[in-house]
Amino acid sequence: MERELALEIVRVTELAALASAPWMGRGDKNSADGAATSAMREMFDSVSVKGTVVIGEGEMDEAPMLYIGEQVGSMNGPEVDVAVDPLEGTDIVAKGLNNALSVIAVAGKGQLLHAPDMYMEKLAYGPALVGHLSITDPMEATLKKAAEVLKKKVSDLTVMILDRTRHESLIKVLRKVGVRIKFLSDGDVAGAMAPAFPEAGIDLYVGSGGAPEGVLAAAALKCLGGELQGRLMPADASEYERCIRMGIKDPYRVLTMEDMVGTEDVIFAATGVTPGEFLGGVRYLPDERAETHSIVMRAKTRTIRFVKSLHYLPNKPLLNHTLPEPAMEANADTQE
Repeated sequence: MERELALEIVRVTELAALASAPWMGRGDKNSADGAATSAMREMFDSVSVKGTVVIGEGEMDEAPMLYIGEQVGSMNGPEVDVAVDPLEGTDIVAKGLNNALSVIAVAGKGQLLHAPDMYMEKLAYGPALVGHLSITDPMEATLKKAAEVLKKKVSDLTVMILDRTRHESLIKVLRKVGVRIKFLSDGDVAGAMAPAFPEAGIDLYVGSGGAPEGVLAAAALKCLGGELQGRLMPADASEYERCIRMGIKDPYRVLTMEDMVGTEDVIFAATGVTPGEFLGGVRYLPDERAETHSIVMRAKTRTIRFVKSLHYLPNKPLLNHTLPEPAMEANADTQE
């Protein structure tokens, strides 16, 4: 893939973030997601790729746009797999909370896992722990190994986990061992990425979340030098059969980084919609301008770019029909 593609991709996540941000705190997650999805789809027409969505908003009969199998891009350029989450954290935006992102990962054709829409058990960590941990170990053993490698006491580790009732037993183990716990209301991709950013102060990300989000996080961690191990959690026979139909022969086996994002180059881009662990959110400024904060990375070079952009909103025609102008004005007042 050409390196120029990275900057083309971040323009797409920027527009999706700008489209969804005015819905922040309005209690309408569907409108926020719809705005982001519509903007992302239209902006993708300018990207020089022949892309196929392998992780999107659903299958063709479930989603009107950015569905699995949809063709995206200008159709001039390399053939690539595309994983998208136009608004990772719809509830976050609806409630005005932190860590909502617009996210895209791009890899060569056939590289990204076609992850079914179900839960995945995850273990994510930064570069220092790569090669030292296994998702098959009991949590107590994993924490002990992590502490030894990081030269910390177990009680000094900080573990991030989604605040969900399904994690009650795991949280009890974490409490018993004595680690610090940082709960995440939503934002599975941002949470899994956090251990790769020293400034976030997170050593491990554990628990279960969406499988598609696991692939997106794995793409980011490949660029960051970290690692994510996953294991699908089919809830019933129909979900098990869906895995088989999507080409996953053993749905219960451990999924490595290679399984999820392949062995070749990957480009990852994310733009903050609301402020988070490592990216600021969309901020509205005087004179019809808005500021975005993005990250764009490439696995081949391990280059990480933080992009701060100022946008003149009247020159963004793709935004004009996504949200009512009064909503944008009201949101601008709350963000000043």
